[in-house]
Amino acid sequence: MTLVCTPAIAIPDAELIETFVRASGPGGQNVNKLSTAVQLRFDVRRSRALPDPVAVRLMRLAGRRLTDDGILVILAQRFRTQERNRADARERLAALVAEAAIPPTPRRPTRPTLASKKRRLEEKTKRGATKRMRGAPTD
Repeated sequence: MTLVCTPAIAIPDAELIETFVRASGPGGQNVNKLSTAVQLRFDVRRSRALPDPVAVRLMRLAGRRLTDDGILVILAQRFRTQERNRADARERLAALVAEAAIPPTPRRPTRPTLASKKRRLEEKTKRGATKRMRGAPTD
């Protein structure tokens, strides 16, 4: 099995580490007995499935979820069952990788139009005239 993030990027299950821990939140009587929360770990730095630019963007997007070793940790405990939390964690990882796969659009520098320059200067002149009127009267 693989986790398909985009048509070009698929993460093999061998690169994903899932551990099951006790969840806080919904679970009823099971909350203190069963480990329904899923902690999904993915080593972004050593992954062969991700191209380097995507990995760099993913590390930037991950924020606090990224450890110092470059491991992305996703904790899923929204649902009462282990299977649904597992699917939720995998979906969230796929969405994060898909977002990182989109390269940012480069900024094209623009120049102000001649009309906007004229408007700016006219506004400055009006503002200066208003401020001059506030001064003490001169003879």
